This record gives sequence, C-alpha cells and structure tokens, in this order.
Amino acid sequence: MPYVYILSNPRRTTLYINFTQDIDTCLAAHRAGTESPFTKKYILVHLIYFEPFEKIETAQARARQLKNWHRAWKWNLIMAANPKLRALSTTDAEPSSASQPYTL
Repeated sequence: MPYVYILSNPRRTTLYINFTQDIDTCLAAHRAGTESPFTKKYILVHLIYFEPFEKIETAQARARQLKNWHRAWKWNLIMAANPKLRALSTTDAEPSSASQPYTL
C-alpha cells in the first residue's frame, strides 16, 4: 500500500517528507542510515505522520504538495493527527481523522 510519510529527528526540529510503496522497509532503511544522506545526517528516524493511498501516483502527488507547503502548515497537519508528536509505527491505528484523504 502506498504511503506519504513525515519523519523527524528526536528534538522534532527538522522534517522529511516522502512517499513509498513499502513503508516498513523504507523506515528500516532510514533507521539504518541507508535510505537518504539527508535523513542520516539529521537523524530523521521518527515517523510522526503518514497517510495511506490507493495508488502510488496519488501518494507521489500528495508528497509533492506537502513539500511545497509552508512549514507552519506542515506542523498544523502533523499536530492535528499527532498532537503529542510521538513516534508512530505502521501498526498504529488508522491515521487520525484529522488527516483528510487526498484526491487528484
């Protein structure tokens, strides 16, 4: 299942947005430091937000959209779904109803 996800560092000062077809494998690669030099450098290993999608193309479009948002808008989206900014796992319940499904 395709996902858009947002990672952050332990102090929650930096965000990384991307999409993937296999979120578990992707998160493992980020945690191992093999997915992206940026996430390795800034220790972006905490999943703080994600959205599931039916099609990878839709997830890619949503990731592109979120990357163009102002920082405050990104934080508002994250805080609506995860107010305590806790690190999530993909086994967590459905993402918050505050996150609206994205459609093209």
